[in-house]
Amino acid sequence: MKNQNKMKNFRLILLLLLLSAVGRGMAQASFGQPVNFDNGWRFILADDQSFKNAATDDSKWRKLDLPHDWSVEGRLSPSLASCTGYLPGGIGWYRKHFTVNDGFSHHYIYFEGVYNRSEVYLNGKLLGKRPNGFISFMYDITPYLQPGDNVIAVRVDHSKYADSRWYTGSGIYRDVYLIGAGDTHFAQWGIGWKAEKISDREATIHVDMAIESTAAAKGKMEVKSTLLDASGKEVATASQSVHQSAGKLSASVNLKVAHPKRWNLDSPCLYTLKNVLTVGGKQVDSYNTRVGIRTLTFNADNGFALNGKWMKVKGVCLHHDAGVLGAVVPADVWRRRLTNLKSIGVNAIRMSHNPQAPAVYDLCDELGLLVMDEASDEWEFPKRKWIEGWNVGTPGFEGSYDFFNEWIDRDVADMVKRDRNHASVFLWSIGNEVDYPNDPYSHPILDSVSIKQQNFGGYNPKAPSAMRIGEIAKRLSAIVRGIDTSRPTTGALAGVVMSNQTAYPTAVDVVGYNYTESRFDLDHATYPKRIIYSSETTPDINAWYAVRDRKFIFGQFIWTGTDYLGESGRWPSRGLNTGLLDFGSFPKPRGYFRASLWCDKPMTYIGTYPANDWVIKHNDLSIDAWDIWNYDDSEMIRVVCYTNSPQARLLLNGKEVGAMKAYDKKSGIISWDIPYSQGELTAQGCDKDGKVMSEYTIKSSGRPYALKVSVDKNEISKDRAVAHIIINVVDENGTIVKLGDNDITCVVDGQAKLLGLEGSDNTDMGDYTDNVQRAYHGRLLAYIQSNGQAGMVKVKFTSPLLKGAEVSINIK
Repeated sequence: MKNQNKMKNFRLILLLLLLSAVGRGMAQASFGQPVNFDNGWRFILADDQSFKNAATDDSKWRKLDLPHDWSVEGRLSPSLASCTGYLPGGIGWYRKHFTVNDGFSHHYIYFEGVYNRSEVYLNGKLLGKRPNGFISFMYDITPYLQPGDNVIAVRVDHSKYADSRWYTGSGIYRDVYLIGAGDTHFAQWGIGWKAEKISDREATIHVDMAIESTAAAKGKMEVKSTLLDASGKEVATASQSVHQSAGKLSASVNLKVAHPKRWNLDSPCLYTLKNVLTVGGKQVDSYNTRVGIRTLTFNADNGFALNGKWMKVKGVCLHHDAGVLGAVVPADVWRRRLTNLKSIGVNAIRMSHNPQAPAVYDLCDELGLLVMDEASDEWEFPKRKWIEGWNVGTPGFEGSYDFFNEWIDRDVADMVKRDRNHASVFLWSIGNEVDYPNDPYSHPILDSVSIKQQNFGGYNPKAPSAMRIGEIAKRLSAIVRGIDTSRPTTGALAGVVMSNQTAYPTAVDVVGYNYTESRFDLDHATYPKRIIYSSETTPDINAWYAVRDRKFIFGQFIWTGTDYLGESGRWPSRGLNTGLLDFGSFPKPRGYFRASLWCDKPMTYIGTYPANDWVIKHNDLSIDAWDIWNYDDSEMIRVVCYTNSPQARLLLNGKEVGAMKAYDKKSGIISWDIPYSQGELTAQGCDKDGKVMSEYTIKSSGRPYALKVSVDKNEISKDRAVAHIIINVVDENGTIVKLGDNDITCVVDGQAKLLGLEGSDNTDMGDYTDNVQRAYHGRLLAYIQSNGQAGMVKVKFTSPLLKGAEVSINIK
């Protein structure tokens, strides 16, 4: 796959390596013996170069365990930048004292992510710097280790805190591992796969392994790979001798898998691959991985096929935060979020706009979700960063551009090396909206055409030339292909009309169009060999129809899957509330609307709002109607129904108040205007014969009377697992008070802690660092995390004038 022309009938065959475990026990570096290194750190939000020295007194620094995000611990303030969620940055230092006596001759420290501009020191010696806050990286600490006490010190410089268009967090916000290894071991991210052949009868798997050796091995060196199915049965094995020498070595084996089971979205089958390195018959290194086998096909006329079946990609864009948790998002929280997205019909995730935590890819592998991995949002010049509210006021221009030229090649390569062995990853994106007209690049074509998004004027001859975009795209795509040719490269183009004048669309294999459905037919006709999809768009039904009704457009990614911090509007605004899910990962009305378009399983939802003069005049049919049934008696209310049934009717207290209506293909919404009357309102989605396929009921509520709690898991692991507790404000009959906004206090008794309380109100700019939070739509979410000790935990919730509630969780 050298260029776009070879993508016309480009058939990708892929076997992918997956991590052997999801969680805290296994680093992704793919060699040696990793030990989680998160516990026992000290932190200070201050800066002094003496902090790198081993002798520095850190006894009065704050004690904490990683991961840690200091920005989300700060105070929301209108004096701070809206782009990063009105939260602070700064410069902080982390230090940890440790000893090493594990018997290994070599040691490394592996960081999954530090935001940003990190410097790492061991015993006062600089190990290295990594400015990109989203990239995983590792240092060899062997030369500077000493007997007894050692001190690792990490400086994190987020003083340019308005450096992103969305919330990033600050600190060592992902896991850290200490890795021990011998003189000879597998290299970092050194095991890679490709499938020479895949059929229903057999898959031939080629395994490449990179090895590092600091001295000539004594005895025969050999690698062996064994593939196990889900039951643990051996299905293939192969081995090879390795030439013995010091330095960087390589080896490869071929595995023949009979009747391979495919990884797909409904049944994401995963194998386990055991890789063992021996010297003189003695094992010196090993790494167990999971494997998914499937084929990818991209075609300019027919779109995309998984395992030979043509399909539509129903994707969402996701940033990496989780509201009150900031950038530190445990795997259990991600699992719930991804599961909820899949339940409303989502089958793909776009990592917007950076590589994310390894656990996220693991979960997508397990759950059956495709992933578009993405390198960056900014290239060699800064984009606008909004300070006073999204797209208002005077922007700032801090960013990552200043280290682009020095680091982007390595950053892109490291993304691909780290993530290439995930069955979920099907696209490599080299950038997002780097071609936004006049932000910063420009071209004369802008004097005659415009884009759907906000346009910063016509051609600006003083701006950088857009022709540079194509040259950079060629370079970055070549880097990706130098590591992995089993997936296509792509870019998310904001200014397609401008980029069409450059080499950008031909530099990548698949071209993403952001909010540019109007160009689909024209560009398909003009560039018939171009493979096109909607890389970012609105949740509007017409944007979906533009994909659904065109065979050559293989899918779309909606902005966004969840509400997220940053890119905020004017104060008060925590973030951008465009999500199908809210900050707490609960489906919003627009999430249910999307389910009506994307889900195969029958579903129905109803929301309501006053049928005032404006609503009637404009026939307003909202996709954001909440499921509330509390109004003034006889007030005219518009009831909107989102369903995938061909027709629906409306019942109030069992009596039909809205006649059976056919599904409206134009709006995707069935609606009725009825006078309000207290009781139970039910919409029934019916088949063409009137048989009920699904239904949804909302109830009138009384005044808040009590709290009612439920927990997703009554038993969790002691290893920092997370339980999600839902607290509802209910009336005397147990009906949820959807208008309830009571303050709720949480107290934890036992071996666990409260990570945070999330109400999901984007306009609530109060204190999110304590144990009190206001309910929103009658609901609050509590994140409870175990702390390493077994036992029973009681979590109590109280609110003034309401009956309290509690729940018990067994920590095992």
